[in-house]
Amino acid sequence: MSYNLLKGKRGIIFGALDEKSIAWKVAQQAHQEGAQFTLTNTALALRMGTINQLAEECNAKIIAADVTVMEDLENLFKESQEILGGKLDFILHSVGMSPNVRKKRPYTDLNYEFYQKTLDISAMSLHKVLQTAMKQDALNEWASVVALTYIAAQRTFPDYSDMAEAKAMLESIVRSFGYHYGSAKKVRVNSISQSPTATTAGSGVGGFDSFIDYAERMSPLGNASAEECASYTIALFSDLTKKVTMQNLFHDGGFSSTGVSTLVMEKFGI
Repeated sequence: MSYNLLKGKRGIIFGALDEKSIAWKVAQQAHQEGAQFTLTNTALALRMGTINQLAEECNAKIIAADVTVMEDLENLFKESQEILGGKLDFILHSVGMSPNVRKKRPYTDLNYEFYQKTLDISAMSLHKVLQTAMKQDALNEWASVVALTYIAAQRTFPDYSDMAEAKAMLESIVRSFGYHYGSAKKVRVNSISQSPTATTAGSGVGGFDSFIDYAERMSPLGNASAEECASYTIALFSDLTKKVTMQNLFHDGGFSSTGVSTLVMEKFGI
């Protein structure tokens, strides 16, 4: 069901790779709600994924950009405004990758060059995106920026490795840049801390399937799906949430506030 929540709004969606991606679901729902937007990912990801299918479905242009490269981001914002016909109203930052996790390096034996890449891609990239947008004055007043994060920023999950530090940094950037952008241009910046979700990126974390089951048992409402996360994102893009900014918003069925659940106690015979 469409409510025209984003009618007339323009934006950029980072990170759509395939149908499992939360960014993919956000693009579909944004299109249904009347938005126009560009899609972006790295050139390699664009070759590996099926984003052309999404672009056709949403009548969106694709612009290749590496979020760690300032020149790419400058071009992305410039081209997006030209294609869409004006300043932007929303941005989705759905970007994260750890070479250490991909190479299965244990947390106590990290490759530090990989570690720096993790932080650059998964966290510092948000600062680069916001700084580029601000310098180009690319966002309208009351525009909304949403970044996707995970509760490992606050709690320890052994196999999440250096991505935990990246998410903690990402959430700090949300608060810090959110203050400056809000004061200067009334731009909102928030993060959504989503349930473990069976995306292509998430499935690369060790023991992921078992943890999804654990989180499902721990959450009073169950895990939030990619589609439900997309709906929450759309609400944050809309004018219904104009005074929400600098927040890390848990979207996890209650997992973040639950100490232990009856289902988990029963599982272990407690």
